[in-house]
Parts: sequence; structure tokens; C-alpha cells
Amino acid sequence: MNRFFLILASGLVALQLGTGPAAAEILIATAGPMSGPNAAFGEQLKRGAQAAVDDINSTGGIKGERLVLQLGDDGCDPKKAVDVATAFVAAGVKFVDGHFCSGSSIPAAKVYAAAGILEISPASSNPKFTDEGPWNVLRVVNRDDAQGSFAAAYIAARYRDKRIALLNDKSPAGAALVAKARATLTAAGVTPAIDEAYQPGGKDYGGLAQRIADAGAGVVYIGGTYVEAGLIVRALRAAGSEAQLIGGDSLATDDFWNIAKETGEGTLMTFAPDPQKLDSARTVVQRFTDAGYNPEGATLYAYAAVQVFVQAAEATGGTDSQRLAEWLRAGNKVKTVVGELSFDAKGDLRTPKFTWLRWSGGHLAPAEDIAQP
Repeated sequence: MNRFFLILASGLVALQLGTGPAAAEILIATAGPMSGPNAAFGEQLKRGAQAAVDDINSTGGIKGERLVLQLGDDGCDPKKAVDVATAFVAAGVKFVDGHFCSGSSIPAAKVYAAAGILEISPASSNPKFTDEGPWNVLRVVNRDDAQGSFAAAYIAARYRDKRIALLNDKSPAGAALVAKARATLTAAGVTPAIDEAYQPGGKDYGGLAQRIADAGAGVVYIGGTYVEAGLIVRALRAAGSEAQLIGGDSLATDDFWNIAKETGEGTLMTFAPDPQKLDSARTVVQRFTDAGYNPEGATLYAYAAVQVFVQAAEATGGTDSQRLAEWLRAGNKVKTVVGELSFDAKGDLRTPKFTWLRWSGGHLAPAEDIAQP
């Protein structure tokens, strides 16, 4: 049986031509850093996608057509990602489970769009992937700034009678996080008492902390890194403020506590839930574990992306990417190992999933007193 195969050497992509996949086969692909310093992430995509392909084929594939998986090594490099995408197009790929890095997914998406190929990323979280992406992109992970909406919904409910301070570090990620929080608070009828950007890299945030303390803020939501968050909470406590500090997943590092020390006690943060703990993933996780592999990181999301493609194909009666994208972006629900998913008109998850964590005594643990999604 002749097929196209990608030969990946030294980060370059070459094609060995054949007659393409057999009539009863559907060629799909996954792409990421299969070699180099980030190869562990590529391994996650490969393992997850291949496991999904094997499981789907064991139950008859898509209406009797078996899936065949092809791999692409982009090294998380935008130029290599375009080369990989071009090779996938030439090979006749119908769907791409990838890429891993947003910097690869974004330029590759244009190549796939021109060729009429659906791309569902299991890992790319940069808002630009869907905000600026063409018709053919979706993702099965939360976008970076979705944490802002999630956190603000809690803040609006829990701290409605408190004054609220919003801080961001002027970075695209930090500003986007707070922009989402601001919009959610506004929709809930809550106006922040303080809404400021601060300069990252500073050593003294005493002035900012004093303004927050003078305003009587009861909660501070910060869009920035653990470095400034640690310094700011120290400054807040020195200014006499006991405001609750809440941040995003950038605070999930021991270095936050090393900077904040005891002033970081009680700090809350949002984080994506561990998909391995979901009931929907139990059987698949067990098979991976039995095979001696820990399905961490993007593994289960890569598996889920294939499931999304297959269910959309079954629902629409084929693999036409335009129809698949339209059906998925209309909000139709699909069942996956990472739970039931549905997408909005941009290709983002309609209901982003996060969990609450709290710093206490130098350790980060689930905030059990907050209802977890």
C-alpha cells in the first residue's frame, strides 16, 4: 500500500511520493516539536493522537474508513510549521491535530485554510490563534485570557460588597487577562475602584500598594507574572491592606512564595483542571498507564481533538472541513476524554474549564471551600 510519508531530518521536511492513502482510509496528521529541547511535548501529541486513532479504528473508523496518522516535526518554529503544513497539504491530509506552540499554529492555519483543511489545536492558547485565525481553526484547550472571565465571575459574586482593584503588567497576556475580567465585572454591574497598569521589573511597588490601601480595596486581581505579584502582595501588607490577592496560572510556581513569603498566604489563582482526574478519561488513562506511559500535558487533549473531528464528520456525513468547522462553531456538543465540549463562532471553548488553587504555608493546593467546576 503506497502512501505519502513525511521524512523529517534536521528540522527539514521532505516528501516521498506514492499514490496517497487507500480509498478506505482517511489521512490525518499531528504536528509539534517531535525533536529538540521540546520533544517531550511532541511525544504527548503523538501518543495522544495515535491512541485515539487506534481506538476509533477498533470500532470501525468513520463509517468503515480507517484513520491513518501522519507526523510533522515543526520544532515550535513558525517557518518549519509552514513547511510541515505545506507537506501535509501535498500529502492529502484531511485534518490536523495541532500544532503545539501558538507560534506554529498561527502561521500554519493560513496554509490549511487555503487548502480547505480543519486544524484543531490541543495546546495553543494564545488568543490570536482564534481572534485573528481563519475559518478553519478551533482549540480544545482554554485560551489564555479566559481565566480573566472565570475569575471575575467569582469576584463579582463573592466580593460584590467590596471595592475591587484590577492591575496588569502592560504585557499582551496580562492586559488581555484583565480586559476579560473588566468586561465580566462590567456585565455584572461591578465597577472597579482601581484599574491600573504597572511597570514590570520594578523593585518597589509601595506607591501602588498605598493607593490600593487608601481606596479600601478588598480584593486585587492581577494580570502579571509571579515576580511582581509577589512584590505587590508584600507591599500591600506593608501598607496595612488585607485585600485578597487573586491571579492567573503564572502564580503556580514556588518562586511566587519565595518572593511573597508569608504575605502570600491565602493567595488564590486559577488553573486548568487535570484531565487525568476526569471520569471521562478514566479508561483511556488506565490504558496509557498499563502501557507504562503517563498521559500528562497535552496527551489527552490531542486524543480529544481527534474525537472532535470524528464526531463532527459523523454528524455532517463526511470530512469536508468547511462543513465540519461550521457544525462545530455552531455550538454542537461533542463528548471527549476531557469532557463534553462545544465551541463558539471563533472556535474557542464555549465553557472554559478552570479550577481554584490557594497558596498556604508555602504549598499550592485546591481551594476546597470554593465550588470547583
